[in-house]
Amino acid sequence: MIDDISPTATWEAVSSRPNAWLVDVRTPMEWEHIGVPDLSGAGRALVLDSWQLPPAGQVNPDFVKTLEQAGIGKTDEVYFICRSGARSMAAAHAAYDAGYHNVFNVADGFEGPPDAAGGRGRLAGWQASGLPCTRG
Repeated sequence: MIDDISPTATWEAVSSRPNAWLVDVRTPMEWEHIGVPDLSGAGRALVLDSWQLPPAGQVNPDFVKTLEQAGIGKTDEVYFICRSGARSMAAAHAAYDAGYHNVFNVADGFEGPPDAAGGRGRLAGWQASGLPCTRG
């Protein structure tokens, strides 16, 4: 079972434990146009590793390889984030199956659910929690 962890608890883990990593599994277009979590204030680097590849959304065949290349150890804590928590949960399961057993899903992702007007980033998630991020 993969646990959902709040964005705030994720920030606390990644900013205080050197063996904790945040992996953004969204697409390059999302990183560029919407923004990404900013870990620079904690002296850490965000790992960018798309779970699905545009335009068809097929699973990235190099997903686990990118985790390895980033230097993430099999016993490290790995927190996966996407837009709202669905892709990151799938990515966390894939990482678990590849031997990463301390994996977590960031609840509500970077943008969270849409509000009544269809906008995101205001109700829940990394942005709504007021955590450091770059804006696209």
